Amino acid sequence: MKFFTKEVKIALVAIVAIVLLFVGMQFLKGMSLFSNNDVYYARFQDISGLSASSPVYANGYRVGVVKGVSFDYSGGDQIVATLDLDPQLQLSQGTKAQIESDLLGNVKLALKFGPAGAPLLAKGDTIEGVKEEGLMSKAAGLLPQVEQLLPKLDSILANVNALVGDPALSATLHHAEELTASFTATSRQLTQLAAQLNREMPKMMGKAEGVLANTETLTGNLSQLDLDATLRQVDATLASLQQLTTALNNPHGSVGMLLNDPQLYENMNATMRSVDSLLVDFKAHPRRYINVSVFGKKEK
Repeated sequence: MKFFTKEVKIALVAIVAIVLLFVGMQFLKGMSLFSNNDVYYARFQDISGLSASSPVYANGYRVGVVKGVSFDYSGGDQIVATLDLDPQLQLSQGTKAQIESDLLGNVKLALKFGPAGAPLLAKGDTIEGVKEEGLMSKAAGLLPQVEQLLPKLDSILANVNALVGDPALSATLHHAEELTASFTATSRQLTQLAAQLNREMPKMMGKAEGVLANTETLTGNLSQLDLDATLRQVDATLASLQQLTTALNNPHGSVGMLLNDPQLYENMNATMRSVDSLLVDFKAHPRRYINVSVFGKKEK
């Protein structure tokens, strides 16, 4: 009788399939049946969805997997997670295992290393487990502050509505539009003026160069003048004027006597009046002064 009958072969194939299925499931979970990793334990009050095959990270790098989770009936209400970690990983005392979750609900375990230089944990030691404060917990903590802000928000919204409904705001916006249009026109004019200045700049520079050349010529001519001789002539002229002024102011000189003698002034006035009377009488009776006789008769 043959041992490997048809029924035995079917049973062996089923057993192999079950083993492969189990190994595949463990592999997909990130666990290995023949792992030589180090085992540590972490205690939690609440695991918040942490389960076997959850990844373990250190500074964002995957260093192991949660091998299993069990409830410690002898230690109160704590839950113990068995960690299968890379043997090259060295954990110092004070290291904590923190449960973290993302927005999609994926749970992972993050190792927070203890202080540098602290003694290392031995294999099989227990790590303190902590839980990251989730978004809902943070939101719950913010609720009292939000409640305090609600009355202020209502007041702000009321003031905003009043401001929006104020006709002065519409007028201000209208004036702002006009002001913006005026600024635009002014900017356009400034642009045109700048363009015109750019066109006229070469001419202006040419004229400026001509003025500078004339200035240099004038400066050269002035430098060629004998300023010392000119100043001496000016001094001589001023001295002559000073002598003339002194002579005019001297009452004993001829010119001074003519200018300062009041009797001479009166005599000259009397003489002028006499001459004037003589001219008047001459015009009225010219025959008294001119004797012309056609027939030899003299008129008196």
